[in-house]
Amino acid sequence: MIGWLGSFWETLLGTLRDVLPIAAIIIGFQVFVIRKPVHHPKQLLIGFVYVLLGIALFLEGLEMALFPLGELMAKQLTASEFIQVDASLRTVPWQAYFWVYIFAGSIGFATTLAEPSLIAVAIKAQEISGGAIRALGLRLAVSVGVAFGISLGAYRIISGTDLYLYIISGYMIVIAQTAFAPKMIIGLAYDSGGVTTSTVTVPLVTALGLGLASTVPGRNPLLDGFGLIAFASLFPIISVLGYAQLADWRSRRASSKNKH
Repeated sequence: MIGWLGSFWETLLGTLRDVLPIAAIIIGFQVFVIRKPVHHPKQLLIGFVYVLLGIALFLEGLEMALFPLGELMAKQLTASEFIQVDASLRTVPWQAYFWVYIFAGSIGFATTLAEPSLIAVAIKAQEISGGAIRALGLRLAVSVGVAFGISLGAYRIISGTDLYLYIISGYMIVIAQTAFAPKMIIGLAYDSGGVTTSTVTVPLVTALGLGLASTVPGRNPLLDGFGLIAFASLFPIISVLGYAQLADWRSRRASSKNKH
């Protein structure tokens, strides 16, 4: 207990050092640039304390639970006794890691669907569009994109292929889709890639990538363990643009049938 309190105190002090410059900039602009007093200083102070405690507790939770959990799952799913291959083999066929791809896709879908930043963006998009963009539909489209991206990223780690090949190919698809997608969805689709890489998704995905690179024979955690976040950012753009294109096509098809 004492050891945990010491660790939490260090994390809290580190969080304070990180957050203080942000607070100083905001208050400085309010007082010296806008030249207006800070309203409700007591509430702001209480909120600031809540933010510090929340971030510190979240960081401690990452270290105690999410990071170890992601690495543990990666190790268990790649264990030779689980995938039923000879432990002495220096290379293992990528097909043997079937359950890794399933787990990567599932965890990507579930964490993204529960991502607070995505929920907030989806709700705002539905409000501003007057219901033309459905919050649940957008969240599902982004979650499917992340699920596919992380599964593909897991395959990249296992197969040892170069990261840039996937990223360049993915953005070529995005550029082609952008030319044909409805204009109102393009900005939202691009932002969807950013909101997926937030508080819930990043820790588990990072831990999964590092765990895979540490346990798959012939892989280097520093060279191969990172990059899954890039997949989680790229493929939601493709899935949201595809979702919008499909919805637009169905709408045009329905209106053309009504005319006839």
